[in-house]
Amino acid sequence: VQLQASGGGLVQAGGSLRLSCAASGRAFNMGWFRQAPGKEREFVASISWSGDSKKYLDSVKGRFSIARDNAKNAVYLQMDSLKSEDTAVYYCAIDYSRVLRTSPADYDYWGQGTQVTVSS
Repeated sequence: VQLQASGGGLVQAGGSLRLSCAASGRAFNMGWFRQAPGKEREFVASISWSGDSKKYLDSVKGRFSIARDNAKNAVYLQMDSLKSEDTAVYYCAIDYSRVLRTSPADYDYWGQGTQVTVSS
């Protein structure tokens, strides 16, 4: 399975971006992660196959929203009220577990990443 992430860019603080990720095959649980320079990759949000279950990093709750379209094998991340600390490369990933998980080590396939830069 291949993943293609898109939608990153440069935005001012307080602005919005919508990331998209399309999978070449059927996906199960899907997640978004990010990695800032010099830092470890961290969990941002995940969504179950049905879309009924979602998890978020505490610092993005109320600002970010994850959604999916199973007909397109796609997952989205709507990011509002962006802050400079959200600057990172954002990755989408697939986890074939039946449990919604947050550790990068649990995810099976990864996209190439898309850069999000928030200027203050």
